[in-house]
Amino acid sequence: MSDLQVLEDWAGALLQRLEPQARTQLARNIAQQLRRSQQQRVTAQRNPDDSHYAARKSRDLRGKQGRVQRKVKMFRKLRTGSYLKARGDSNHVSVGFTGRVARIARVHQYGLKDRAEPGAPDVRYDQRQVLGFTAADVDVIRTTLLAHLTK
Repeated sequence: MSDLQVLEDWAGALLQRLEPQARTQLARNIAQQLRRSQQQRVTAQRNPDDSHYAARKSRDLRGKQGRVQRKVKMFRKLRTGSYLKARGDSNHVSVGFTGRVARIARVHQYGLKDRAEPGAPDVRYDQRQVLGFTAADVDVIRTTLLAHLTK
């Protein structure tokens, strides 16, 4: 049984006693905190198990003229608030990507095949878990629930 399932079983009965407005406020608070932790983890280029992301494949840049950025971090725009959305209502909490970037995130999350650009051959991407729970995230959820319920 996962930590989240244990947490849900423990807090489920307590949350059902709350008014829908209070549950919505709590869910939004948790969603914002989870989004913040996901953004920090993506900025640090780490998977939920605290391992580093797989390195980018080297590219032949001999034909490219101008400034070459070699040490640009992956997903630097993907982690911004305009793409990484946090939602919460009285029944659920979700943190995820929206729009076209959701496809890019899914390809990296599961290590799928995709084309880097139109007309290019299919490439299998290394798995980089862009979204995921860490032990610290479960602790944040637990402490936020306790703080809200003890008010």
